[in-house]
Amino acid sequence: MSKHLMSVVHVMLVQEEQVLLLKRRNTGHHDGKYALPAGRLEPGEEVHMAAIREAEEECGVKIAREDLRMVCVMQIRTPDSERIDFFFTAGQWTGEPWNREPEKCGELGWYPLNGLPENTISYVRSALDRHRQGEWFFNCGYSEG
Repeated sequence: MSKHLMSVVHVMLVQEEQVLLLKRRNTGHHDGKYALPAGRLEPGEEVHMAAIREAEEECGVKIAREDLRMVCVMQIRTPDSERIDFFFTAGQWTGEPWNREPEKCGELGWYPLNGLPENTISYVRSALDRHRQGEWFFNCGYSEG
């Protein structure tokens, strides 16, 4: 188990009942699966600013802080790590999304919220589903009791 608790931010860009997903590649983590624009929280970085930075770095959109809304927090445990992930939605943004990191992203596209690709990362699928159901916090990889 890692000694450092990592945090990750994810950004849900949604328009007309579709969400922007990126297909990961060459990262060593869930390669070949679909994810939201996301990345690690840097030391000393505020979570909203991390979400803004990741959205711009990965898909070229600019989001104003007041247009971000935190909608979900997830505690994740795997055999080799523990994380707290923060999920945001953006009410609006500037720019048309495009693949700014082709070395890490095989493709980028809009997918129906009720018809995500089968190979969407399971915790991303859970976050999208639970957000639509109004659930704000949940954990993944922990036993009950």
